[in-house]
Amino acid sequence: MQYSEIIVMRITTLCKQRGIAYNKLASMSGLNQSTIDNIVRGLTKDPRIKTLHHIAIAFNMTLAEFLDFKELNEVSFDDEGDTAAN
Repeated sequence: MQYSEIIVMRITTLCKQRGIAYNKLASMSGLNQSTIDNIVRGLTKDPRIKTLHHIAIAFNMTLAEFLDFKELNEVSFDDEGDTAAN
């Protein structure tokens, strides 16, 4: 699984759990709708940490909390940016 897919899964899961549409997430995070859409659609492969921080704040989380989840914690990154399960 690619890093970008893991981040998309995290955003999608949190939106579903909290009943937040992507356009609402964009508004809550102060990001453009196109930024959220590009991440979720997989067009943005490596979102900036600042962007992820804005998204985390919208979910009322710290960046550390946002990035602390099983799927991300269980992967290793090779030199080419792909991920592989441990």
